[in-house]
Amino acid sequence: MRAATLELYQPPGERAWRLRREGTDAERKLWSRLRNRQLGGAKFRRQYPIPPYVADFCCVEARFIVELDGGQHAERSLEDARRTASLEAKGYRVLRFWDNQALTETEAVLEVIYRALVELDAVLPSP
Repeated sequence: MRAATLELYQPPGERAWRLRREGTDAERKLWSRLRNRQLGGAKFRRQYPIPPYVADFCCVEARFIVELDGGQHAERSLEDARRTASLEAKGYRVLRFWDNQALTETEAVLEVIYRALVELDAVLPSP
């Protein structure tokens, strides 16, 4: 059993690179709206390694993570809860959305992210 685990292990940087290259439609759509400081001037990084995890989107300055969950996450809710707790213990705030929300309710998802950034004093509130 341990040998299989070792074979599946990839260093976080290598795994992040693979995840960036193989992103989902939802990740690509949300990234197109988060990149280049488009949301309140916040700098997001995509597939950012925070060992032992790789965050889908991370604003390092605000210690803020956005995670997109596909259908497979419905069966992995306990694992996701542990992951969120671990990241929060490292000082990050974590927001989770379903992939279909990012695809079909993009503006609403961006609004929730923006409000969270305002609460964290990471962006200036809009006038």
